[in-house]
Parts: sequence; structure tokens; C-alpha cells
Amino acid sequence: MSMKDIDEKHRKWRARRSRSRNALGRVDRVMVTVFRSSKHIYAQLVDPTSGRTVGSVSSRSVVSGGPTGNIEAAKKVGVALAELAREKNIEKVVFNRNGFLYHGRVKALGEAAREAGLQF
Repeated sequence: MSMKDIDEKHRKWRARRSRSRNALGRVDRVMVTVFRSSKHIYAQLVDPTSGRTVGSVSSRSVVSGGPTGNIEAAKKVGVALAELAREKNIEKVVFNRNGFLYHGRVKALGEAAREAGLQF
């Protein structure tokens, strides 16, 4: 059963998402998957063997008060994600940008996670 596309923009995003996921191939590392909406940014640690989420962090849980859809919030999510990975004894990960371009909030999340100790 396939997911129905809302519009052309959504169809193109789904195509980019599948291309970026297929480019990663089958890896043995835990995958960091990022989702960006207009108001929030979300990141998950996904186990490669079972496909289950090991942990997740979002701007909804990290930022209290103030704006949640900006670069500063994405940096806080990146730091919190690195701390969560450290608690789960995860050092090396693969970064799945999930079809979003690697700039702006997605890049800020990735760079903050790197500075906090994640290796990808």
C-alpha cells in the first residue's frame, strides 16, 4: 500500500527522502534521522538491525518557551541528541538528512551534534 501524495511538493520531498536513504545503503551504524517542520525539528537514533528507534529528541522537548523553529533551537537539539547517544553508548552514527538540504537548521543540528561528540 502506497502513501498518497498531498501535492507535487510532497511527492518531490518523498522522492528526495528515498534517494538520500538509498544512498546510505545497508550500514551497521546507528542512523540519525532528521525531520524538519515549519515550527519544530526532530531527530531520532534508529537501530540498523531492527529498524527500531533507540531514542529521540525534538525542539518541543528541549526548548521551553521562546521560538522552536530556528537555528538556535536546532543547535540545542543537536547537543541533546549527542548526550542521548552518549548515554546509550553510541559514538559513531550515520546522518540521514531525510531529503532536506544540508543547510540552515539541518546543518546546525548536525554541526552541534559533531561538536558535542558524535562522529559521522
